[in-house]
Amino acid sequence: MNQKKNPNIHCTVGQCRHNLCSENFCTLDMVNIGTHETNPSVKECVDCDSFEKRSGCCE
Repeated sequence: MNQKKNPNIHCTVGQCRHNLCSENFCTLDMVNIGTHETNPSVKECVDCDSFEKRSGCCE
């Protein structure tokens, strides 16, 4: 799989299949951001809805 980094989306979540682990960037063109709270007030309330669990290790 030939993944290309998106220099506009920095990501350190190695468990996501869209993360380019070698450089800590996302490989998606766009990400969807959401929340699990009705009234988010701190960054912990915000989620990357584009997250997909990586099936193998981050190499």
